[in-house]
Parts: sequence; structure tokens; C-alpha cells
Amino acid sequence: MLSLLRFREFERHIHRLTLADHDRILQWSIDKAAGKNDTDSTLEVFAEDVVSAEGIALCEAIKCEYSGKYKHMSKNLRVLIHLPPMERSPGGNSLFRNLSESLQFIGVPTKCVMWTDPFMEILTDFKPTVFLTSDAPDYLDRIDWKVFTRYRVDRRCMLGLTASIPEYGSGPLSSRLQWAAKHGVDFYYSFRAPGYFRERPAYRPFFEEGFQILSVEFGANPLLYYPIAGIKRDLDYVFLASSNYDKRARYYEYLSGILAAHPGFINGPGWRHSHTLASAQVHRFLYARARVGLNLHIDDSIDWPSELNERTYILAACGVPQVVDSAQLLSARFSAGSFFIATNPREYRQLFDEVLASPDLASQRAALAQREVFSRHTTFHRAESLVHQLKELSRTE
Repeated sequence: MLSLLRFREFERHIHRLTLADHDRILQWSIDKAAGKNDTDSTLEVFAEDVVSAEGIALCEAIKCEYSGKYKHMSKNLRVLIHLPPMERSPGGNSLFRNLSESLQFIGVPTKCVMWTDPFMEILTDFKPTVFLTSDAPDYLDRIDWKVFTRYRVDRRCMLGLTASIPEYGSGPLSSRLQWAAKHGVDFYYSFRAPGYFRERPAYRPFFEEGFQILSVEFGANPLLYYPIAGIKRDLDYVFLASSNYDKRARYYEYLSGILAAHPGFINGPGWRHSHTLASAQVHRFLYARARVGLNLHIDDSIDWPSELNERTYILAACGVPQVVDSAQLLSARFSAGSFFIATNPREYRQLFDEVLASPDLASQRAALAQREVFSRHTTFHRAESLVHQLKELSRTE
């Protein structure tokens, strides 16, 4: 782990324009999302932005395909999702909201319940048939289990928890599985790839106790992430990511030279200069100005074919050429030639320079990744998969 002191020193070497222009660029994106500055003359307009034009068409097509697709199941499938506050868990809030919005869009009645919401009233009013929460004390301790048990006496409601293993700091699995049996947990679910939790021995106790693990991988939400045409790519990079302690060593190793030498835009929890967080509603405008989308994965994704982070799919959906480390699952989810993939920090810097020097090649790869994300890897696809898995699960019980 990289010490906080060393990470602060790393931050002090970020290009001065990245720090100086941060608030102005962020405000520009907020204004654009609000419909202001539509005639902004400070940015050169691209006459032929082929990647953005194609991406916008693909996004509209996928929305037309999935809008209300499963509304015929609305009486028998109603999903309640336990949502953490943004300030407590930005990542959890984002991924659960994206799933909720996508289920709702494809026709499945879905509601989010905040940690402080009146649980009994929501159960009575919404009448869920599925309740998704997380196998973590922060979530479970905020649920009135007596109320939930009474609700399930008269109405079928499947309970699903996240499938976490001790390696992720979640505590002994045996005691958690005992708790699950006592409280009537019906299934577990994971944001990781099915092959990962089926093959990694640490997950074996879930299956030995008779539980199934449903897979809901990350994806890009077409309601939020798509290209914006007519905006010049005038920032060498955009990096929207937290700087949590478990990521700092990799940032230091891969990004030090790039962030020091090139002006760009960095925003997310933990960065000293990032006083205001960019909301998901403005991300697409920021990405529209990026020549390069920087992306790094956690060590688990490098060591195992476990997951691709949301950023992989989001950058692809926004049509941004992406320099990424060699996450094992990349080749299984995207075709060769979709990204600029580095196996070490030196290659990462070289590929970053290559993207800046070769905009036509960068556009070709961005276009390929964009086609594939809208054809296979949106949150609509993930929500649809969850619907089918829940339907199959209900048949087997």
C-alpha cells in the first residue's frame, strides 16, 4: 500500500493546469448538462465526429429495443434494492442506481430503499417480490428483520445478498452462511463474472450450502453514458475515479509520469483538489473532451478473470479511446483492437503517447469498443440477464 504522505507528494506533481482548470472545467460540464452554453464558442466544433454520431445512433437503438421489454412480468416481478448513501459508498450507490434505473426502463417495477427510509411502509406500499441487499453489517443492521419476516408470511419475496469472500475483508464465511440460513436468504449475487466465482475455491462453501450465485456484471447505463457530438477533444485525458488507499500504489506506478507531464481532468473521492464531485449526469460531457480515457483495475482483476470495472464500459460507451492495464477478463468481453492494453507501466506510458500521436487509430479502436458495449455490455443487458436468472431460480424453488 502507498502511504498517504507519499500519495500527497504524488498529487503535488500533477500538472499545474490540471489543478488550476479543474473547477472551471467542472462548472462547464454542469452548465452543459443543464442545457446552458449550447452555443459555446470557446470550443471548436468537430465537423465530422463519426464515432460520436455512430454511438448516438447505437444508444438510441438499444433504448428502443429494451424500453418496456419485460413489462408483461410487472405483476410477478417487483424488485426492491437497498441503496447506501452516496457519501458513504459512491461506488455502491452508483452501481445499484444504474441497476435500478435499467430494470425500471425494461419494464420491471423497481424501487430503491435508502438506509434511513421507513422500511415497513415501503414494503407495504411497493410490495416487492425480490429484495436485494448487501452481505455487510452496514446494510444488514439497518433492516428491520421482524418486519421483513412478517411481510414474507403472506407474500413471496426472495432475499438476495452479495456473495463476498473473506479475502475481500467481509469476515468468516461460515458464520455468515449460518446467518443466511436462519434469515431465509434465497440466493446470492455477484458483480463478478460467473466463471470466477465458480472456479475460485473460496466461493465453494456457498454452493456446498445449496445457494446459487447470480451474476450481474458491470456495464454502461445508456440513460447516462453515450457520446456527445460537436465538442472538441481538448483535454489530453479525463480520469474520473476515487483515490482509495487500495488503488494508490497502482496510480503512483502507472500514472505518475502522465499526470505530471500532461494537462487533463481528474475528479473523484479522495483527490485533494476535487472539492466537488462530478455527478454521473455530467460525466459524458467531460469524457467528450478527452483524447484519452485513463483506466486502471484493482489487483484482483489483474490476477483473476473476475471483473472489468464500470469505467471500462463507460469509456467505451462514450466513444473515448482507452488506455487500460491488462485485466484478465478483457479478452473475454471485448475483441482484440478495442483498447490500448498495457502489461506494465512503461507500456502504459508508451500507449498513452501513441493515442495522442495517432488520432485516427485511436478513433478506430474507440468505435469498435463502442459498438461492442452497446451490442452486449449495457446495464440493460445486465438487467435482462438478472430477470432471466431470477425467473429460473423461482422455478427451481
